[in-house]
Amino acid sequence: MMQYLLNPRTVGAITPSSKYLANMMIERLDLKKAKYIVEYGSGTGVFTDKLIKKKNGQTILLLIESNEKFCNILKEKYKDETNVLIVNGNVEYIDKYLLEYGIPYVDYVISGLPFATLPMTVSETILGLTKTILGKEGRFITFQYSQCRRKFISRFFEEIEVKREYRNLPPAYVFHCKN
Repeated sequence: MMQYLLNPRTVGAITPSSKYLANMMIERLDLKKAKYIVEYGSGTGVFTDKLIKKKNGQTILLLIESNEKFCNILKEKYKDETNVLIVNGNVEYIDKYLLEYGIPYVDYVISGLPFATLPMTVSETILGLTKTILGKEGRFITFQYSQCRRKFISRFFEEIEVKREYRNLPPAYVFHCKN
């Protein structure tokens, strides 16, 4: 909660996401076949835990977290995991991080970023880059607390399926997006 109060524009929630929301975020993904997965705004690792359990051992999982405190938590929590890369940085530079780690494309991008509170230009940059880094069958999955950014996100992705998870505080919408 303290990180939310200190950084309300970049920390999307007062409490961590529920296991129900985490399950809904990844339920339709074939993580065993994925070669490259990126998570934006990993926070304390609620979605990351699910991704690590479901991915195969060869899959590269790149976590991008701008909050230094959360990044340190992630580094400690996943220090013994193989093929988990953690970057304390901004998602706006995802193309540079992929180049740095030799990742040619991404199968899935899982996002915990609060697009409703990010500046519009930052959101445009992130979504534009996300569209370009996804492989042919790639998916972008994000959650939001309202649907106010649905039309905005649809400027970048042709198909968007939205589901609501009520067993989260607050309830959240999960957006499954495809080029």
